[in-house]
Amino acid sequence: MLRGVDVLVVDLQDVGARYYTFVWTMALAMRVCARAGVTVVVLDRPNPLGGAVVEGNVPDAAFASFVGLYPLPARHGLTIGELAVYLNDQHALGCDLAVVPMKGWRRRMLWENTGLPWVAPSPNMPSPDTARVYPGACLVEGTNLSEGRGTTRPFEWIGAPYLDAHRFAGGLEAERLPGVHFRPARFAPTFHKWAGRLCHGVQVHVTDPARFKPFLTSLAVIAVARRQARGRFAWRRPPYEFERRRLPIDILCGTDTIRRAIERSTSVTVIERSWQPDLARWLRTRASYLAYR
Repeated sequence: MLRGVDVLVVDLQDVGARYYTFVWTMALAMRVCARAGVTVVVLDRPNPLGGAVVEGNVPDAAFASFVGLYPLPARHGLTIGELAVYLNDQHALGCDLAVVPMKGWRRRMLWENTGLPWVAPSPNMPSPDTARVYPGACLVEGTNLSEGRGTTRPFEWIGAPYLDAHRFAGGLEAERLPGVHFRPARFAPTFHKWAGRLCHGVQVHVTDPARFKPFLTSLAVIAVARRQARGRFAWRRPPYEFERRRLPIDILCGTDTIRRAIERSTSVTVIERSWQPDLARWLRTRASYLAYR
């Protein structure tokens, strides 16, 4: 495919979450371009979530997959151009790489601060609101809960026919999670999980983007659903994203320790504390790859 090609240009709108596969397509292309002697030029674009806040565990490399080819926190706070340089250097891709930088972007900018119109980069990413919850809500794909695919609010509506919407919302409100409110909701997906069935659940309302923790929030959503619906809640089985052996929740988390902690009913705040040392080390490594103030 690359015979006769001089330069491969990457012009993709990432959404700032480890599971979004655009960056891994880029990384795989960089690998093969390195072998074929083809230069890669990345046109940088804003991270819709900004570049100041980072959240989540740093995955175990043994759980690498197409939703996490190399270890990154779930919300990594890098632009696609910064990621390209980071991956090329830290994971020795060996690519002849050039990044065309943005003008006027600052790390604390959310998408709404850029003045740019939102063009959905994929069918289930219809708005910046979707991108804001996605670094956690994608974890719901690893369960038999609906993550709202097949509705107008994917990743914001979460539920299943076996839940009680008001009880579920009440249980989540009791977790006192920062920057978020849970409203009882009912929805019927037109496709994907529970298609045509009435699901009872919640709408995730982000009330303070600066305090909101999407990864922690969605771990709580999963833990509360499992606690309230024992015997009905289930982990999704493989295959998932080209992985046929490991559980989808484990490759999404990049480890099996988080799932096992939820199964032991460990509180999500304790789970969050467990990954802080690894995250601090990763942040120190990340610092030298930041191209914007």
